[in-house]
Order: sequence, then C-alpha cells, then structure tokens
Amino acid sequence: MIKTLIAKEIRTNILSFRFLVSFALLFVIVAVTSLVLTGDYLRRQDEYSQRQAELEHYLRNYAHFNRIGNILQAAQPPIPFQTLVRGLTAEVNLEQFDNDPLPVMFPLIDLTFIVTILVSLMALILSYDAVCGEKEDGTLKLMLANGLSRSKIILGKFAGGMLTLLGPFLLSVAAGMLIILLHPRVTWTGSDWGALGLIVLGAALYIAVFYLIGILISSIHRSSSSSIMTSLFVWVLLVLVVPNLSPYVAAFFSPTPSRIKVSREVDRLSDVDRDQLGQKLAEEKRRNVLEQYPVLAERLPETEVKKRVAEDPEYRKAYEAARAANQQAWDEANRIQGAKVEVLRQDLRQKEEAQTGLARSISMASPMADFTYLAAELSSTGMRNMLHVRRLAEVWGRSFYREYQPKKMAGIKAKDPTADLWNTAVDMTDSPRFRYTEEGLEGRIRAALGAFAVLAVYVVALFAAAYISFIQYDVR
Repeated sequence: MIKTLIAKEIRTNILSFRFLVSFALLFVIVAVTSLVLTGDYLRRQDEYSQRQAELEHYLRNYAHFNRIGNILQAAQPPIPFQTLVRGLTAEVNLEQFDNDPLPVMFPLIDLTFIVTILVSLMALILSYDAVCGEKEDGTLKLMLANGLSRSKIILGKFAGGMLTLLGPFLLSVAAGMLIILLHPRVTWTGSDWGALGLIVLGAALYIAVFYLIGILISSIHRSSSSSIMTSLFVWVLLVLVVPNLSPYVAAFFSPTPSRIKVSREVDRLSDVDRDQLGQKLAEEKRRNVLEQYPVLAERLPETEVKKRVAEDPEYRKAYEAARAANQQAWDEANRIQGAKVEVLRQDLRQKEEAQTGLARSISMASPMADFTYLAAELSSTGMRNMLHVRRLAEVWGRSFYREYQPKKMAGIKAKDPTADLWNTAVDMTDSPRFRYTEEGLEGRIRAALGAFAVLAVYVVALFAAAYISFIQYDVR
C-alpha cells in the first residue's frame, strides 16, 4: 500500500503544471550556470598563468629585496570545483568594478545558489498543499475511510515528494557536469567527485527540510491559500533573514576594533615610528663604532670608499663593523616596532575570529547557511580553505625570508662588500615559489560534519512535528 501511495504522490506532482515549470527552469538554469562558470574559470586560469609569467620575468630582471614583498605573494590558483561552486574565492575587487560593474553588482550564480534558493522554493511549491489540498479536494477523507493509516499517508507523501524533487535535480546536475567536463582544460580528481557526491547528499537533506516544512505547515492550515503565505514567510525567515542578520547580531554581542584604525596605527608604528627609532639607534651605534675606528670619521666619496675597502684590510674591517652596527640598529628597531604591531594584529585577529565564530553559530539556525557552509568546505572554497592557504603561505614565507633571503644577501655581500643589499637588483629565479595543494577530502569532510548534523536534526525534528500535526489534523 505504501508503494501505491508513493506512486500516487509522484504521479500527482509530475502531472502538475508547477512541477513542469519548475523542472524546466531548474534544468535550464543549471546548464547555463555550468557553461558560464566554466568560461569564468578558464578566464581566471589564463589570467593566473599570465601573472605567473610576468612574475618570472620580474624575478629574472628587476627584483630586489626592498620591494619584493609587494610582488612575490602567496596566490591561490583557480580550482576545477569553481566551475560548480564559487565560494569565498570568487573575485570581487575594485578593479573589476571599474572595468565592468555588473559582475560585482550581480555576481554569477552557482550550484549553492540554485539549491538554496530555487530548489527550496520548488520544495515548498510542491508541498504547501500536501495535506490541506487533499482535504479541500475530499481525497484525504476518502483515503482515511478506506482504512489507510495516517502514518502511511504522511510517509508516502514525504517519500513521493522527495523522489519527485530529487529526480529533476540529479538530472540537472548531471547535465551541468557533462557541460563542464566536455572542456579538455577542466579536469576533476577522485576527491572532487567524492566531494560532489557528499554535496548532493547535503542537498537532499536540505530539500527534505523544506519539503517537510511545507508538509508541516499544510497540516496546520485548513486552506491552501493560507498555507502558501505561511510557507513563504518561513522561507524568507530561514533563507534571507537569519543568515543576513547573524553578522550584525554577532557584531553587537562581540564587537571588534575598526580595521581602518588598526591599519593606520600599524602604518604609524612600522613606518614613522620605526624610522625615528632606527635613526636614533643607528646614530648611537655609529658613535660607538667611530670611537673604536676613528678612520671612519673621514667622509669620502662612494668610489673612494669602494677603493679603500678593496685595498686596505683595516679600513675594510672598520667599514664592515660600521655596516654590521647599522644593520643591528635597524634590526632592533624592526624587532621592537614589529612586536608592537603584532600585539595589535593579534588582538584584532582574536576578536575577529570570535565574532566570526559567533556569527557562524547564529547563522547555522538557518538550513540555507548550513548547506552553504557544507558545499563551500567540501569544494575547498570556504573558510577552512582560507586557513589552509594561510598555513601554506606561512610555510613558504619562512622558506623565503628566513632561508633564501639571508643566503642570497650573503652571496651579494661576498661579491661586493659595499653593495646595497636591499636595493641591488638580483636574479631571484631560484627563489622558492608558493605552491597551492588542495586539502585532502578527509579534512574537508570533518569541516562539513557540523552542517550535515544540523540538517539531519532538522529533517528528523520536522518529520516528527509533521507526523504529530497530521495525526491531530481534522479532515472534516
């Protein structure tokens, strides 16, 4: 009997005009989105390759250590999953806005947007009259009169509705993946396919949440018109209001310092104050060196200094002592001011992390936020991937600044003791490069487990609530 109920529910949904329109819209949007995102991914891949080529040219011909920090930076390349899920790595910057404001004002949609907005609305459209609509048609009373239990009816409606929704959704995703993989420059790994499978599972839970919301509301109301209004109100609350208000609520309960003010204070400490302190310490060191090496008191042209360094061992010893003392003074100034800057940045970082964590916890009351987090983490486009890139960047930074740079400077100094170590052009093509490696699937699954759990709890709680409400529903 349960199979008959499921088949009836599927047949009723499929033959309805709202299902046909929803299915056609879903299929077209997924296909077009896949095509557009694939083109966007290829464009960003070409731009990344061009930037890397220009960087190599700079490192070979124009690089020097005084400005290399502004040029050689950690940059994540586009990843194949961005043909389906854009996540936090989507480009939104002022340069794009100047060139073409529309992609910034109206960003490209992706699978996450399609599931959270379009498919959730489809679920409500198909379920808002699941119970009250049957009552209005008189079929609900007829089913109960023929000995069907209420538990079987509610189970059949839920199972039939989910099968009705999942069929078109899976077909649309398959069509989108076919469009993506038809391009030879897009290659998905086994981990990507595993992540996609888990995202589809999360989407099924998310669809179930909104289909059960529709059934629950339908079993509370006596008319379809009031049921659809309540369903849309709940949808707006869960999809739009809760996720968008959560950052403001978190900012109220866990405020953070102004980034602009902190940035200005950091600039002052690391620029003006550092220069003043460095000059003061350098002058003190210089006086001490002059007491030990009076020969340095004589001011000579740069060419004469180079000549005497090359020819006079004693003068060279004094010159190197002076340079070492000057470097020590500036190193000390950098250390002192750097410690002050780090205190400010650490305080800002801790407070921002606390605020972000609170905002995330509040937003997870929304199924829409849960699926968004789930999809972003599994596709390596979420906050966990940002932390992963930061860790990789720190490892690369230590390799460059603590190992490569001192070694390269020592080589410059060995060739010319009077050379300006910071502003002398040097070939840096042998420098370590930042290499992005995607985190393994296991770590991404761990990051998404919380969102999975919340969606699963939603499904269980809503099914129980819908069952209890239907048991008490007056079919007269």
